[in-house]
Amino acid sequence: MLGGTEFVGRAVAEAALGRGWEVTVFNRGRHQSPPGATVLRGDRTAPDGLGALARGDWDAVVDTWSAAPRAVREAARLLRGRAGRYAYVSSRSVYAWPWPPGAGEDAPLVEGAAADAGQREYALDKRGGELAALESFGTDGSLLVRAGLILGPYENVGRLPWWLTRIARGGPVLAPGPRELPLQYIDARDLANWLLDALERASSGPYDLVSPSGHTTMGAFLDACLAATGADAELCWADPRTVLDAGIEPWTELPVWVPPGGETHDAVHRSDVSRALATGLTCRPVEETVADTWRWLTGIGGTPPQRPGRRAPGVAPEVEAKALAALRDGVPGAGGVPGTTPEEGASGQ
Repeated sequence: MLGGTEFVGRAVAEAALGRGWEVTVFNRGRHQSPPGATVLRGDRTAPDGLGALARGDWDAVVDTWSAAPRAVREAARLLRGRAGRYAYVSSRSVYAWPWPPGAGEDAPLVEGAAADAGQREYALDKRGGELAALESFGTDGSLLVRAGLILGPYENVGRLPWWLTRIARGGPVLAPGPRELPLQYIDARDLANWLLDALERASSGPYDLVSPSGHTTMGAFLDACLAATGADAELCWADPRTVLDAGIEPWTELPVWVPPGGETHDAVHRSDVSRALATGLTCRPVEETVADTWRWLTGIGGTPPQRPGRRAPGVAPEVEAKALAALRDGVPGAGGVPGTTPEEGASGQ
């Protein structure tokens, strides 16, 4: 496991240890490694930083790298011939925008990515990482896990933690509608379990990994946040036009939510995941994901980790208050309609 201390990487390492697998984690030591794992230290961005991986053999490698593709290329080249398979946790952001409604693994990919590139933008970096894995391990030896929106304990992007902390503060909460809006996401632990099963099957090629559309709804998602926190909060449901007219950005200022009927919602929350479902993907109830994330979040003091270089999600309190006042008074908010694309991947490992 390259990494193994944060979010998806930690979920994979813990799931493998739970199966009785022998797990080696390679990381810089900035965060605590899962108990029971063999720890190798190194910094893949430093000269000769992969030295600890120069010896040893492994059945499989799991890599969640999200920056310069050349770091994936160097690791894959070093491990070629000493590892059975290379699983790269990529993102559905590798597809060319706009993503066709109901798109699957055969959708067109972004152009201009390269395995030896430095860090550029998220979509190109993730596609470059895929190309790096393919370069050394080939199509048959590479597993490309194109994740959608990822939630769950250890989240270091901040989407579900923001909703939980906001609702925990109580009072009126701007709830972007409609309540029945279908959502797609994947609990990091469900991703990990599917990935490990896929390695056991010697699966290869690309898989879009996210729940079926409508696995939950915006209403059920926020209701689960209310139930988990036990907060004295009131969900004030607003139609999409009211939210947009208040100048609030979907996805970033109100995490997870994008208005229905547009290309972004079709892309992020209406994708075809039949290939993953046919190979055993199962998704736990939203109530479990939310409750476990709240338990983890309160256990670390209530302040979620935030990955460097990523914009922390969430709407400013004064902007939310203005939108709530407009909703109460029946007066549309001011501002234009912001455009939105699933920036930094629907995933964000």
